[in-house]
Amino acid sequence: MATQLASESVFRDVDVLVCGGGPSGVAAAVAAARGGARTLIIERYGRLGGAAVTSLVNPLMGGSTTPLMHEIVSRFEKINCGDWETLDLVYADLVEEAGAEILLHTWVFDVMKEGDKVVGVRVLTKEGLLSIRARVTVDATADGDVAFGAGAAFEQGREGDGLLQPMTIMYRLGGVDKSRGLLCGSEEESHVRTVPGGTWHDVTRAACAAGELPANVTVVRLYESPRPGERIVNATQVNYVDGTKVADLTRAELEGRRQARVIAAFVRKYAPGYEESYISHMPQAVGVRETRRFLGVEYLKREDLVSGRRWESAVVRDANFVIDIHNPAGGGQAHGFAEKVRPYDIPYGCLVPRSVDGLLLAGRCISGSHDAHASYRVQRITMSIGAAAGAAAAIAVKQGVRPRDVKSLDVQVALGLALKAS
Repeated sequence: MATQLASESVFRDVDVLVCGGGPSGVAAAVAAARGGARTLIIERYGRLGGAAVTSLVNPLMGGSTTPLMHEIVSRFEKINCGDWETLDLVYADLVEEAGAEILLHTWVFDVMKEGDKVVGVRVLTKEGLLSIRARVTVDATADGDVAFGAGAAFEQGREGDGLLQPMTIMYRLGGVDKSRGLLCGSEEESHVRTVPGGTWHDVTRAACAAGELPANVTVVRLYESPRPGERIVNATQVNYVDGTKVADLTRAELEGRRQARVIAAFVRKYAPGYEESYISHMPQAVGVRETRRFLGVEYLKREDLVSGRRWESAVVRDANFVIDIHNPAGGGQAHGFAEKVRPYDIPYGCLVPRSVDGLLLAGRCISGSHDAHASYRVQRITMSIGAAAGAAAAIAVKQGVRPRDVKSLDVQVALGLALKAS
């Protein structure tokens, strides 16, 4: 829903408003504030951090050459050896050190427009509905809630049937003997990790056939944790759900948590080192991999990633992560093992909606196909996208131009990226 701006009291009036406090939003706020813009970042939960904090989606995956991304990750890794419970304050410190303001417990309720231009949002808080006006708004909500409210065109789901990647409840196990504890980072790795009874893949598939695991939980990933005696589990799989529908989110929360208990019992029975393990931490909210993808001035496709395409207008360089499509209609990967890519660029036009002004996209809602999204959706890449959006927003304010008229070269200079495509 979008509201044409009328005469009303304005709670905040800023240069750059960043909606969403995950990795892309944090990077956007830091970059915008460092660029001289009066910046406000709002977040619906009580902590910054996005999926890593609320949904326990760790480790931070992917990569790029964006200096701000490396600065943020390095700061996090140096504090308590990367303990995830510190991530929200690492983010908050970076945002406030840059000079931006933070408002938590603040939900985007409505989008304010003047013609085709976004000029702010109305937010739902304990104080009621409040209006925030901004010269440029950055949508870092993951689902593109601001862009959706502004009426920007979007796609959703894979080509053909529109199905989305499954949702997952990630959680932590305590009581693990880490000297013997199995580690398995991917479906491909499960074929070479051995346990009593065969490979981890074979044991998992046998448990599915015997009814010890849900039929669609065909991969049980066990990640390292910085904490003693703890491992991270990425295994639950809730198919046929849409993260923009409240009934589907509710089903995913409940079904995912029920699956988690079954999977924990399976791991205790079959994984070496997990005999005394227990669920030590469940997430605040289910992890959502995919929802809306907004159509921008440019559009990133699978072929661009596989070929390692370079763009003169790149604002993220050398993005690198596999095309990781969790099967929307079953277990494991959608197409065998995750497809490898060559380091690729993301052009500025992917952050600029085709038909809405005053708005930039950041994070996994940028312009691209279902396949391309499956790579750039991970947190170090979304952080890099956010840095570009924040830098561009500050430039637009400083130059008095629309975000779509900002030169990509100016964004590259602000980010400290190489000026020529490699």
